[in-house]
This record gives sequence, structure tokens and C-alpha cells, in this order.
Amino acid sequence: MSKLTLLGMLALARAPEPLAALWYAGRRKVVDGRRIDAKAQALGDLFNTIRVPGVVPTLAESRRSLQVLAEKFDTPCPPGVIKRDVTLPGGAGDRPARIYDTQPQGTRRPTLLYIHGGGWVQGGIDTHDGLCGQIALEAGIRVIALDYRLAPEHKWPAAPDDVLAAWEALTSTPAVWGVDPHRLAVGGDSAGGNLTAVLMHDLMGRGGVVPKAQVLIYPAVDAKGETRSMEVLRDAYVLPRDRMDWYMAQYLPEGQGFDDPRISPLLSSRLADQPPALILNAGHDPLWDDGNLYHEALTRAGVDSTLHPFPGQVHAFVSARRAIPQGAEATTVIARWLKDRL
Repeated sequence: MSKLTLLGMLALARAPEPLAALWYAGRRKVVDGRRIDAKAQALGDLFNTIRVPGVVPTLAESRRSLQVLAEKFDTPCPPGVIKRDVTLPGGAGDRPARIYDTQPQGTRRPTLLYIHGGGWVQGGIDTHDGLCGQIALEAGIRVIALDYRLAPEHKWPAAPDDVLAAWEALTSTPAVWGVDPHRLAVGGDSAGGNLTAVLMHDLMGRGGVVPKAQVLIYPAVDAKGETRSMEVLRDAYVLPRDRMDWYMAQYLPEGQGFDDPRISPLLSSRLADQPPALILNAGHDPLWDDGNLYHEALTRAGVDSTLHPFPGQVHAFVSARRAIPQGAEATTVIARWLKDRL
């Protein structure tokens, strides 16, 4: 691939939406009747130019790729949001965290504990810095982002143990963190959506303070991966099936099955009485059906679940807001929903 071609693909990914739509006129991918968004296809084609389909990267390459996505295609934390790095208790010692707020000395603040995505092996506070800051600004709340332990250095259940420990710290000593324990929410994207659902499973089984709301952005909730969207989108942009299988192999200890609800929260027997949920999913993401099925399961259990689909989008579009306008739209949907409930 020539440097000139790569630069052209990069320019198209960053181009205004009407230009991308014109470029892809008559050539936009359609899966099960869902036509891909032009900017999503432009970003996906750029990814496939850089990352050869069918080739799984090294761990270092994978971690770097998510950092590049954030640096090149997401918008930075907005001015006016005050950030402070702290540590939160984890399952085996303190973990880095970052507080976002528009009030420097706010106390008893409505708060979202945010759990980042990245296949349980990559990502962190910095890769989701812009998103967390934007939610804090638009929702008028405090956001606390947690940097949980990553695999393969720390296999399951290290990550869900860290999330549970952090939640218990926020709820047992809310004054330390300036949060209102009665206006606490939890949320995350992809693997972070999985860990959000796992936290709800944990909390519903042990009592204590339960979130007032939960946000799941294209969550991975069924590790078996036997849905239709997993099959028809096995070669999807951004998150093809072989990469998902690789993530899972890094995350789980050898011999660990998929049926534990702390891995596949769709199988949880504790869905009833959970707080209101907002679920966002993307139609050109293998996890499309995960979001649909989890919404259906929560609804059957009597939970107030809102499904907000983006049929033309790809996985991780909320973290590519500079390139994909619907990423910014989704962020506003999240912020307004949280503002109404906290």
C-alpha cells in the first residue's frame, strides 16, 4: 500500500460526511438490511489498510492501535472540565483512576463510574479521556474512570474484581470521593460494558448500594459468540471475529468455560430488580445481537431498559467522534439519559 493511498484514506476518514457519502455512493456495505454509515465505512477501510485482515497483532501492537484511534479520531477532553488523577481500591491493591467534573470542589455529586473498553487487554484512562470528559460536561455530573488490571498479565477475574472493589470504595466512603451514593451510575463500552453487566450481577447477589442507572455501550455479554451477528459480521471492520477470539484467549485462564455469568452476564439469574439501563449497539458490529439480547433479557426480567440502536455504525464508533458524527450524537444520548436519571 503506497503512502499516497494511505494519506487519501486518512483524508477520507476525516472528511465531512457529505463527501464520504458521495465517495461511497452505491458502494456502501449492507448486512441484514442495515446499510453502513459512510463515515463508518471510511474509517473501516482505513483500518483495513493499516491492519491486514486475518492477521492478529501482537499484544504491544494491539495496545498501540487503540491509543492511536483515540489520538487521531476522538475529540479531546473539552475545556472547562477539571481532571484529577487519583487511586481507587482494586481487587489486589490500588488502581489508577481519574475524576472529571465541572465543579472543582463539588461534594455529593451525581457520579458515573466509567469502565473502559478494549477487549480486557488494552485501553485505559487516556484512551477514553475525551469521552469521559464530554459526558461529564454534557450531563453535568462527575465521572470517575477506572484503570482496571488488564490481561494477559492479569487473567479473569482480576478485571471484575477491580471494578467491584472500586464500586465498594465509592459507596462505603462517598465523602472521600465527593459523590452522592444515592445518585451513582455505572457504565462502559465493549469489554467495559461486559464489566458493567458483571458488576450488576455481583451487586444483586450480595446486597449493598446498587447503581441508580447503568449504561452499556455495545456490550459483550455472551462469550459463546453463537449469535447471527457474530456469524454474518465475522469479517467486520474494527472488530472481526478472529480478533474477538484472540481477546478472549488472553482474558480467560486456560480451560475456563464461557458459562460463568461473571464472563457471560447474559446468563445471569440476577437480572430482576436491576436499575434502569441504557444500551447502545451498532449494526455493523458483531456485538449487535449481544446488545439486542441483553435488552430483551432485562425487559423480560421487568427492568426499565432503553435500547438505542445505531444500525449503520461499527464497533468503537463512540471513541471516534472526530471522524464519525454519530459518535458525538451517541455521547449526547448517553449524557442526556444520565442527566435525567441522576
